[in-house]
Amino acid sequence: MKIDLNLLPLFLAVADEHNFRAAADRLGVTRSAVSQGIRRLEDAHGTALVMRTTRSVRLTEAGERLREALSKPLSDIEIAFEEMGAESRPSGILRIAATSIAERFLSGPLLASFAAENPAVTLDVTVTDEECDIVAGGYDAGVRLGEVIEQDMITISLTGDQREAVAAAPSYLAAHGTPKHPRELAHHRCIGWRPAPNVAPYRWEFEENGIPFDVAIEPQITTNDLRLMLRTALAGGGITLALEENFRPYVESGELIPLLGDFLAPFPGFYLYFPQRRNMATKMRALVDHVRRWR
Repeated sequence: MKIDLNLLPLFLAVADEHNFRAAADRLGVTRSAVSQGIRRLEDAHGTALVMRTTRSVRLTEAGERLREALSKPLSDIEIAFEEMGAESRPSGILRIAATSIAERFLSGPLLASFAAENPAVTLDVTVTDEECDIVAGGYDAGVRLGEVIEQDMITISLTGDQREAVAAAPSYLAAHGTPKHPRELAHHRCIGWRPAPNVAPYRWEFEENGIPFDVAIEPQITTNDLRLMLRTALAGGGITLALEENFRPYVESGELIPLLGDFLAPFPGFYLYFPQRRNMATKMRALVDHVRRWR
Protein backbone atom coordinates (compact mmCIF):
# COMPACT_ATOMS: atom_id res chain seq x y z
CA MET A 1 0.00 0.00 0.00
CA LYS A 2 1.52 3.32 -1.09
CA ILE A 3 1.30 6.07 1.50
CA ASP A 4 0.91 9.69 0.39
CA LEU A 5 3.47 11.22 2.76
CA ASN A 6 2.35 14.74 1.84
CA LEU A 7 -0.91 14.15 3.73
CA LEU A 8 0.69 13.14 7.02
CA PRO A 9 1.69 16.69 8.10
CA LEU A 10 -1.94 17.72 7.58
CA PHE A 11 -3.08 14.87 9.77
CA LEU A 12 -0.54 15.67 12.51
CA ALA A 13 -1.52 19.35 12.54
CA VAL A 14 -5.19 18.43 12.99
CA ALA A 15 -4.25 15.89 15.66
CA ASP A 16 -2.32 18.56 17.59
CA GLU A 17 -4.73 21.48 17.14
CA HIS A 18 -8.10 19.66 17.26
CA ASN A 19 -9.27 22.33 14.83
CA PHE A 20 -9.10 22.49 11.03
CA ARG A 21 -8.72 26.29 10.92
CA ALA A 22 -5.89 26.28 13.45
CA ALA A 23 -4.17 23.44 11.59
CA ALA A 24 -4.47 25.38 8.31
CA ASP A 25 -2.99 28.52 9.88
CA ARG A 26 -0.10 26.50 11.31
CA LEU A 27 0.72 25.00 7.89
CA GLY A 28 0.06 28.15 5.90
CA VAL A 29 -2.64 26.55 3.74
CA THR A 30 -6.41 26.92 3.44
CA ARG A 31 -8.87 25.18 5.72
CA SER A 32 -10.32 23.50 2.63
CA ALA A 33 -6.91 22.04 1.77
CA VAL A 34 -6.65 20.52 5.25
CA SER A 35 -10.18 19.12 5.12
CA GLN A 36 -9.71 17.64 1.66
CA GLY A 37 -6.32 16.19 2.59
CA ILE A 38 -7.74 14.41 5.64
CA ARG A 39 -10.63 13.13 3.54
CA ARG A 40 -8.22 11.73 0.90
CA LEU A 41 -6.17 10.01 3.61
CA GLU A 42 -9.31 8.44 5.09
CA ASP A 43 -10.72 7.38 1.73
CA ALA A 44 -7.42 5.81 0.67
CA HIS A 45 -7.51 3.50 3.68
CA GLY A 46 -11.28 3.20 4.22
CA THR A 47 -11.08 4.32 7.83
CA ALA A 48 -12.25 7.49 9.56
CA LEU A 49 -9.32 9.16 11.34
CA VAL A 50 -11.07 12.29 12.57
CA MET A 51 -14.52 12.85 14.06
CA ARG A 52 -15.70 16.33 13.14
CA THR A 53 -18.81 18.43 13.63
CA THR A 54 -19.46 22.15 13.31
CA ARG A 55 -18.47 22.44 16.99
CA SER A 56 -15.44 20.24 17.55
CA VAL A 57 -12.81 17.88 16.13
CA ARG A 58 -11.14 14.85 17.69
CA LEU A 59 -9.28 11.74 16.58
CA THR A 60 -11.00 8.40 16.26
CA GLU A 61 -9.45 5.31 17.81
CA ALA A 62 -7.78 4.59 14.44
CA GLY A 63 -6.55 8.19 14.30
CA GLU A 64 -4.99 7.88 17.74
CA ARG A 65 -3.17 4.72 16.63
CA LEU A 66 -1.87 6.49 13.54
CA ARG A 67 -0.64 9.50 15.50
CA GLU A 68 1.22 7.18 17.85
CA ALA A 69 2.69 5.29 14.90
CA LEU A 70 3.93 8.51 13.27
CA SER A 71 6.46 8.87 16.07
CA LYS A 72 7.99 5.50 15.08
CA PRO A 73 10.07 4.28 12.12
CA LEU A 74 8.43 4.26 8.67
CA SER A 75 8.04 0.46 8.69
CA ASP A 76 5.80 0.75 11.77
CA ILE A 77 3.75 3.45 10.07
CA GLU A 78 3.15 1.17 7.07
CA ILE A 79 2.04 -1.60 9.44
CA ALA A 80 -0.41 0.81 11.11
CA PHE A 81 -2.02 1.63 7.75
CA GLU A 82 -2.22 -2.04 6.82
CA GLU A 83 -3.89 -2.87 10.14
CA MET A 84 -6.44 -0.08 9.63
CA GLY A 85 -7.35 -1.32 6.17
CA ALA A 86 -7.47 -4.94 7.26
CA GLU A 87 -9.86 -4.34 10.16
CA SER A 88 -12.64 -6.77 9.29
CA ARG A 89 -14.36 -7.61 12.56
CA PRO A 90 -15.65 -5.06 15.08
CA SER A 91 -13.09 -4.35 17.78
CA GLY A 92 -11.90 -1.63 20.15
CA ILE A 93 -13.63 0.63 22.66
CA LEU A 94 -17.07 2.03 21.80
CA ARG A 95 -17.92 5.00 24.01
CA ILE A 96 -21.57 6.05 24.27
CA ALA A 97 -23.24 8.88 26.21
CA ALA A 98 -26.88 8.05 26.98
CA THR A 99 -29.57 10.01 28.78
CA SER A 100 -30.87 8.35 31.94
CA ILE A 101 -34.44 8.27 30.64
CA ALA A 102 -33.63 6.10 27.59
CA GLU A 103 -35.20 3.09 29.25
CA ARG A 104 -35.22 0.77 26.24
CA PHE A 105 -31.54 1.36 25.48
CA LEU A 106 -30.43 1.08 29.11
CA SER A 107 -32.72 -1.77 30.17
CA GLY A 108 -30.08 -4.38 29.37
CA PRO A 109 -31.14 -6.70 26.50
CA LEU A 110 -30.01 -4.47 23.63
CA LEU A 111 -26.51 -3.93 25.04
CA ALA A 112 -26.19 -7.53 26.26
CA SER A 113 -27.04 -8.96 22.85
CA PHE A 114 -24.66 -6.52 21.11
CA ALA A 115 -21.83 -7.53 23.46
CA ALA A 116 -22.53 -11.23 22.82
CA GLU A 117 -22.40 -10.72 19.04
CA ASN A 118 -19.25 -8.55 19.19
CA PRO A 119 -16.89 -10.01 21.82
CA ALA A 120 -13.93 -7.90 20.64
CA VAL A 121 -15.78 -4.63 21.29
CA THR A 122 -15.57 -3.04 24.74
CA LEU A 123 -18.66 -0.95 25.56
CA ASP A 124 -18.17 2.10 27.77
CA VAL A 125 -21.59 3.70 28.46
CA THR A 126 -21.82 6.95 30.40
CA VAL A 127 -25.30 7.84 31.67
CA THR A 128 -25.66 11.61 31.74
CA ASP A 129 -28.46 14.14 31.34
CA GLU A 130 -26.22 17.17 30.98
CA GLU A 131 -25.86 18.80 27.57
CA CYS A 132 -23.05 16.95 25.87
CA ASP A 133 -21.02 17.52 22.70
CA ILE A 134 -20.21 13.87 22.04
CA VAL A 135 -17.23 14.66 19.81
CA ALA A 136 -15.61 17.05 22.29
CA GLY A 137 -16.42 14.61 25.09
CA GLY A 138 -14.62 11.73 23.36
CA TYR A 139 -17.72 9.64 22.63
CA ASP A 140 -18.43 7.67 19.48
CA ALA A 141 -22.20 8.05 19.77
CA GLY A 142 -25.00 9.27 21.99
CA VAL A 143 -28.60 8.38 22.86
CA ARG A 144 -31.11 11.18 23.41
CA LEU A 145 -34.59 12.34 22.49
CA GLY A 146 -34.75 13.42 18.86
CA GLU A 147 -35.89 16.97 19.61
CA VAL A 148 -32.66 17.86 21.41
CA ILE A 149 -30.12 16.31 19.00
CA GLU A 150 -28.07 18.76 16.92
CA GLN A 151 -29.13 18.93 13.28
CA ASP A 152 -25.70 18.03 11.89
CA MET A 153 -25.84 14.58 13.51
CA ILE A 154 -26.81 11.32 11.82
CA THR A 155 -29.66 9.63 13.71
CA ILE A 156 -30.98 6.06 13.92
CA SER A 157 -34.38 5.63 15.58
CA LEU A 158 -34.38 3.48 18.71
CA THR A 159 -38.00 3.65 19.86
CA GLY A 160 -40.44 5.46 17.60
CA ASP A 161 -42.65 8.17 19.12
CA GLN A 162 -42.85 8.50 22.89
CA ARG A 163 -45.46 9.93 25.24
CA GLU A 164 -45.14 11.40 28.70
CA ALA A 165 -47.43 10.39 31.55
CA VAL A 166 -48.42 11.85 34.89
CA ALA A 167 -49.01 9.38 37.70
CA ALA A 168 -49.48 8.99 41.45
CA ALA A 169 -50.07 6.19 43.92
CA PRO A 170 -53.68 5.39 44.97
CA SER A 171 -52.77 6.31 48.55
CA TYR A 172 -51.74 9.83 47.55
CA LEU A 173 -54.88 10.41 45.47
CA ALA A 174 -57.10 9.09 48.27
CA ALA A 175 -55.56 11.61 50.68
CA HIS A 176 -55.26 14.63 48.35
CA GLY A 177 -57.76 14.17 45.52
CA THR A 178 -57.29 13.66 41.77
CA PRO A 179 -56.44 16.66 39.53
CA LYS A 180 -58.73 17.01 36.49
CA HIS A 181 -56.67 19.68 34.69
CA PRO A 182 -52.89 20.26 34.59
CA ARG A 183 -53.20 23.68 36.23
CA GLU A 184 -54.56 22.00 39.36
CA LEU A 185 -51.11 20.47 39.85
CA ALA A 186 -50.03 23.74 41.46
CA HIS A 187 -52.07 22.68 44.50
CA HIS A 188 -50.49 19.23 44.78
CA ARG A 189 -47.24 17.83 46.08
CA CYS A 190 -45.17 17.14 42.96
CA ILE A 191 -42.00 15.18 42.35
CA GLY A 192 -39.86 16.90 39.71
CA TRP A 193 -36.82 16.12 37.59
CA ARG A 194 -33.76 18.18 36.70
CA PRO A 195 -30.75 17.09 34.62
CA ALA A 196 -28.12 18.69 36.89
CA PRO A 197 -27.88 20.53 40.24
CA ASN A 198 -27.51 23.99 38.65
CA VAL A 199 -30.41 23.55 36.21
CA ALA A 200 -34.03 24.52 36.91
CA PRO A 201 -36.55 21.66 37.27
CA TYR A 202 -38.08 20.45 34.02
CA ARG A 203 -41.29 22.25 33.05
CA TRP A 204 -44.29 19.96 32.66
CA GLU A 205 -45.66 20.30 29.12
CA PHE A 206 -49.25 19.60 28.06
CA GLU A 207 -51.61 20.17 25.14
CA GLU A 208 -55.26 21.24 25.06
CA ASN A 209 -57.34 21.43 21.87
CA GLY A 210 -54.15 21.19 19.84
CA ILE A 211 -52.52 24.11 21.64
CA PRO A 212 -49.39 23.31 23.70
CA PHE A 213 -48.82 24.88 27.10
CA ASP A 214 -46.62 24.21 30.08
CA VAL A 215 -47.16 24.39 33.81
CA ALA A 216 -44.46 25.85 36.05
CA ILE A 217 -44.52 23.18 38.73
CA GLU A 218 -42.71 23.96 41.97
CA PRO A 219 -41.89 20.43 43.11
CA GLN A 220 -41.46 19.73 46.78
CA ILE A 221 -39.10 16.91 45.84
CA THR A 222 -36.62 17.29 42.97
CA THR A 223 -34.02 14.83 41.71
CA ASN A 224 -32.00 13.83 38.66
CA ASP A 225 -32.64 10.14 39.36
CA LEU A 226 -35.64 8.58 37.61
CA ARG A 227 -35.62 5.62 40.01
CA LEU A 228 -35.94 7.92 43.01
CA MET A 229 -38.88 9.70 41.36
CA LEU A 230 -40.65 6.39 40.81
CA ARG A 231 -39.94 5.05 44.28
CA THR A 232 -41.15 8.24 45.93
CA ALA A 233 -44.34 8.23 43.87
CA LEU A 234 -44.92 4.54 44.66
CA ALA A 235 -44.56 5.39 48.35
CA GLY A 236 -47.36 7.97 48.08
CA GLY A 237 -44.97 10.91 48.09
CA GLY A 238 -46.72 12.89 45.35
CA ILE A 239 -47.50 13.23 41.66
CA THR A 240 -44.71 12.81 39.13
CA LEU A 241 -44.16 12.95 35.37
CA ALA A 242 -42.01 10.66 33.24
CA LEU A 243 -42.18 8.72 30.00
CA GLU A 244 -45.19 6.43 29.69
CA GLU A 245 -43.02 3.34 29.31
CA ASN A 246 -41.30 4.08 32.64
CA PHE A 247 -44.69 3.92 34.40
CA ARG A 248 -46.17 1.01 32.44
CA PRO A 249 -45.28 -1.90 34.79
CA TYR A 250 -46.60 0.00 37.82
CA VAL A 251 -49.77 1.13 36.08
CA GLU A 252 -50.47 -2.45 34.98
CA SER A 253 -50.00 -3.68 38.56
CA GLY A 254 -52.21 -0.91 39.98
CA GLU A 255 -49.39 0.59 42.05
CA LEU A 256 -49.64 3.88 40.10
CA ILE A 257 -52.68 5.61 38.59
CA PRO A 258 -52.20 7.53 35.31
CA LEU A 259 -53.56 11.09 35.30
CA LEU A 260 -54.34 13.84 32.76
CA GLY A 261 -53.84 11.57 29.75
CA ASP A 262 -56.06 13.75 27.54
CA PHE A 263 -53.53 16.57 27.87
CA LEU A 264 -50.42 14.62 26.83
CA ALA A 265 -49.47 14.27 23.14
CA PRO A 266 -46.84 12.01 21.50
CA PHE A 267 -43.45 13.38 20.42
CA PRO A 268 -40.31 12.06 18.64
CA GLY A 269 -38.64 9.32 20.63
CA PHE A 270 -35.06 8.26 21.29
CA TYR A 271 -32.30 8.05 18.71
CA LEU A 272 -28.78 6.72 18.52
CA TYR A 273 -26.79 9.58 17.00
CA PHE A 274 -23.24 10.14 15.75
CA PRO A 275 -21.40 12.75 13.67
CA GLN A 276 -20.51 11.04 10.38
CA ARG A 277 -21.23 8.00 8.20
CA ARG A 278 -18.30 8.10 5.72
CA ASN A 279 -15.56 5.56 6.48
CA MET A 280 -17.40 4.54 9.63
CA ALA A 281 -15.40 2.40 12.06
CA THR A 282 -16.38 -1.28 11.96
CA LYS A 283 -17.37 -1.23 15.64
CA MET A 284 -19.75 1.69 15.03
CA ARG A 285 -21.23 0.07 11.93
CA ALA A 286 -21.90 -3.05 14.01
CA LEU A 287 -23.81 -0.99 16.60
CA VAL A 288 -25.87 0.80 13.95
CA ASP A 289 -26.79 -2.49 12.29
CA HIS A 290 -27.65 -4.04 15.66
CA VAL A 291 -29.94 -1.14 16.61
CA ARG A 292 -31.74 -1.38 13.27
CA ARG A 293 -32.35 -5.10 13.77
CA TRP A 294 -33.44 -4.56 17.36
CA ARG A 295 -36.25 -2.24 16.37
